[in-house]
Order: sequence, then C-alpha cells, then structure tokens
Amino acid sequence: MSFLTGSELSKLGFKSLGENVKISNKAVFYNTHNISIGDNTRIDDFCILSAGCEISIGAYVHISVYSSLIGKGIIRIEDHVALSGRTSLYSSNDDYSGEYLTNPTVSSEYTNVLNQDVVIEKHSIIGSGCVILPGSYLEKGVAVGSLSLIKGKLKEFGIYAGIPVKFIKSRSKNLLILEEKFIDSKLNV
Repeated sequence: MSFLTGSELSKLGFKSLGENVKISNKAVFYNTHNISIGDNTRIDDFCILSAGCEISIGAYVHISVYSSLIGKGIIRIEDHVALSGRTSLYSSNDDYSGEYLTNPTVSSEYTNVLNQDVVIEKHSIIGSGCVILPGSYLEKGVAVGSLSLIKGKLKEFGIYAGIPVKFIKSRSKNLLILEEKFIDSKLNV
C-alpha cells in the first residue's frame, strides 16, 4: 500500500490533521474542510469519506480497505477504533416508503432524506462488511461481528452481531489496562 506524503496530505485541506497519519493514495475525500483526523490514524486503499457536515476521527483509528463514511449528519469516531474492510457508515438515508422520490439527482423538495449523527466511542471494533445506519450510537468498547446491520444504540463493552444486530455477550475490559501500558510506553520513549 502506498501512502500520501506529508506534503500531499497538507494540500488536501483537512480541517485538522494529526501527526503520523497514514492515508492511502487510493482513498477519496469530499469536503476535506469538514474532516478532522487525529494522530497515528490510518486510512487504507479505496476508502471514501464524504463529509456533508462533519467527520471527526480520533487517534489510533484504523479504517480498512473499501470502507465508506458518508452523509450530512455528524460522524464522530473516537480513539482506538477499528473499522474492518467494507464497513459502510451512513449518517443520511433516503425514505424507502414510496411516499417520496429517492436519490441525490432529485430536488430535495421531492425527497425525505433522514440525516442523523453517528457516534462510535473509544475502543470499539466493527467487523468486515458491517452497515451502520443514521442515528447509531456505539458506546465505549463495543465489538460488532462481521456482516451485521447496526441501527440504534449499542451498550458499552457488549459484543453484538446479526441482521439486525443483537447483543451476544459482554466484552472483556482488559484492553483498558493495555491502553494505559501502551500510553506509558509512548511517554517513556
């Protein structure tokens, strides 16, 4: 994988850009002035980030290949989050009822697009092929199995999977101890 240079990154015009950020030269961004990226974050090949409103990505975040973050609601991804390949995160969604027309080629007076914020709190991990719908809120430490459909609020340190997503069991909090050790190791370098 080939990453953009520091000079290339600065030319993209992000709202803010942390240190040691690695972004594939095959990733695509729209409205970079609405996108903030924290330290030590990596965005892989063929990812699409389209910030209709605001996308805020914390530190030590990995967004894997073919993932997309799209919509007119706020998208907030906190520190130490991992989005596995082909994750699709939407903060906007058409009305499928048949009462309105759909898609962005139609004037907004004939559509009924839902725009809701999406939040993924610290230490969450999303498996490959998941779809995250507008209004979803994943509390701290949530883990979601591959190919799941996420809508609504997922409680902290829970493991979820399915279509629609269902609670499976609680997740270990040992990673919080490891985070402290990791931070200490960085400070002692």
